[in-house]
Amino acid sequence: MRGDQVIDFANIAYLFLDRDGVLNRKPPEGRFVTRWEEFELLPGVAHAIAELNRSRRKVIVVTNQRGVALGLYSQQDLDRMHAHLRERLAVHGARLDAIYVCPHDDGECNCHKPQTGLIEQAFRDFPEAHPQNSIMVGDSFRDIEAGLRLGMPTVFVNADAGDSIEAKRATVLADLTLASLPELVHHYICARKL
Repeated sequence: MRGDQVIDFANIAYLFLDRDGVLNRKPPEGRFVTRWEEFELLPGVAHAIAELNRSRRKVIVVTNQRGVALGLYSQQDLDRMHAHLRERLAVHGARLDAIYVCPHDDGECNCHKPQTGLIEQAFRDFPEAHPQNSIMVGDSFRDIEAGLRLGMPTVFVNADAGDSIEAKRATVLADLTLASLPELVHHYICARKL
């Protein structure tokens, strides 16, 4: 954990999740998930989200989708992927409360993480959400930086990032580093008290 920061998991009511690398397998650097057939939900993610739903926490996806700006897939393609994702989760009794997407390229907007526009929009749409009762969960330095800019606790999911410079930076800055979303949910947020 970063410094003396302690996350009060009992107080966390809103989870902000990056998509690629947290919910689904992240493609290799420079590649994009362009259609549903390439979308591979990570093991245990649906069950973890269902557990969060049962605990009455809100699950909100905030995702950079630069592939739209690059012309690799359209906003409609992305909407279809997310509709399929919601259907797949529903089979397991899980749901996403919202999905916020930045379709822009780097430097074109205030919503492309590490900018904070996506999370700020969610705070407007969910008026009871604020940095003290929310957490940012992501697999990149950009995700962690976005959360920190708003004063949110952060969790770095380092399943595929390995020992890259970005991963090392994220590990240093994040409040907690774990291997997966299910680990966070089952061992910290919804952990059974003995």
